[in-house]
Amino acid sequence: MADKLTVASTEFQTRAGLYMEHAAKAPVFITKHRRPVRVLIDIDEYERLKARDTRQAYHAHELPDDAVRALEASDYSHIDPALDALMD
Repeated sequence: MADKLTVASTEFQTRAGLYMEHAAKAPVFITKHRRPVRVLIDIDEYERLKARDTRQAYHAHELPDDAVRALEASDYSHIDPALDALMD
């Protein structure tokens, strides 16, 4: 596998096709003001990563009972005492 590539967002906009081709071999890190803001990866790699992602988002009223019990039993006072007050 080729090494990752880092490119400024303005350069990416100018030569997007080139970087799309490179992303088939290795990630392309896109920067803005020298800070990474996006990563362009091959679709197969994206699908592989998504397949491993088991996270699930819920609306509060959809939370499974075991998640509600775990939240009720949690003690967040060491982080911020106001959080415990919200659970009361």
